[in-house]
Amino acid sequence: MYNKIDSEILGKLADIVGKEFVFTDSESLEKYSKDETEDFVFPPEAVVKPDSAEQISRIVKLANEKLIPVIPRGGGTGLSGGALHVEGGICLSMERFNRIIEIDENNFQAVVEPGVITQIFQETLESKGLFYPVDPASRGSCFLGGNIAECSGGPRAAKYGTTKDYVLGLEFITPTGEIINAGARTIKNVTGYNLSQLIVGSEGTLGIVTKIIFKILSLPKFKKVLLTAFGSVESCISSVAEFYKAGLVPSALEFLTKDAVKAAENHLGKPFPNSDADAMLLIELDGNNENVLNEEVEKIASVAEKFGVTDIILAEDRQKMEDLWALRRSVGEAVKAISTYKEEDTVVPRYSLPALADGIKKISEKYNITIIFYGHAGDGNLHVNILKKDLSDEEWNNKVEKAVEEIFRLTVSLGGMISGEHGIGYSQKKYLPIALSAEQIELMKKIKKTFDPNNILNPGKIFP
Repeated sequence: MYNKIDSEILGKLADIVGKEFVFTDSESLEKYSKDETEDFVFPPEAVVKPDSAEQISRIVKLANEKLIPVIPRGGGTGLSGGALHVEGGICLSMERFNRIIEIDENNFQAVVEPGVITQIFQETLESKGLFYPVDPASRGSCFLGGNIAECSGGPRAAKYGTTKDYVLGLEFITPTGEIINAGARTIKNVTGYNLSQLIVGSEGTLGIVTKIIFKILSLPKFKKVLLTAFGSVESCISSVAEFYKAGLVPSALEFLTKDAVKAAENHLGKPFPNSDADAMLLIELDGNNENVLNEEVEKIASVAEKFGVTDIILAEDRQKMEDLWALRRSVGEAVKAISTYKEEDTVVPRYSLPALADGIKKISEKYNITIIFYGHAGDGNLHVNILKKDLSDEEWNNKVEKAVEEIFRLTVSLGGMISGEHGIGYSQKKYLPIALSAEQIELMKKIKKTFDPNNILNPGKIFP
């Protein structure tokens, strides 16, 4: 149904953004042909780098007229193939949208463009005593626009929520080229449908974000990090819900198995405390009263002791805390470096984590495959990595899809969903009916059709 990009279209794109910002060379097409999703490669036909909403509007209108797919791209760190060019077309790189337009310290708001790197935004705010809590592992390279597209979370979602909780408004381009300003710079707003929140998490299929109004917070004055080691996965993960039942609200509560820790040690080339423990929790506390945090540390120790904790390490100075977090952030990359892999992003109610972990272990044994899982236990989000290792291609192809389906069916049976923060994208769309009814999927398709009648914006994503 789509047309190919010819010299006429390339000329019109050059007229819109400038010839120097249209790329068709093999090196550029290869660079933008993949993200961080497994080994998928789908090159675009052209890479275009606009720097204004007006330019994007003109590009999208041209694409509609000529029936050319347009795929918005941020930092390329996605894990579900959301930025893959499965139908070819135009790669719309947002890297020139890299300005922090305004930081409003009086109203605790910021106005930014989607090409700003998340870590740069966070550090700019922190220099002013302000705080943006959303903290994906790829924060050093991912774009804020990608955070919007996937409704990113990260470790601090347990206390602070995910991207959607900080979006007050968006400027975005519809798939037919209109420039829409949705939301407002107010805390309350029930003025028509909430179009901003519809765009958040829509994986670049309903609109191209060109400006974001974020709510921001005051930076907590104190922070402490604890590393708790346990003698078994079961006792470790069973303790998670009990911390919350005891009245604790950690800013982060991360779960790591021995296999995940060993992978990180090998990847970084340095030892990790208590790395022979079967499982660990990395727990972060923050706040403005250090005495209260000290009391919470004692309460954590008390709860952990009931579950057979074998050691607790308390990090209070910045460097020690950063060292622990650096290792945690390296786990995903370290596990994926072991072999060909398939990563899933399961999320369940916190109290169901032990049942999910036990079920994943049984599925691993049933299919005789290696599964390493870890993740954001504080919000029930486990990242499940299935590794090929020594399996033949035939064994891998025969086992992995069956194992993934069983993991997802288990997750949904426990009240969970098949993606917590990575999205459905290209790689997970076949599994969507496990989590959503036919009626839900059909309604979502109707919304997509209303926004994008020619299906030119990021086609081939989400829907099976």
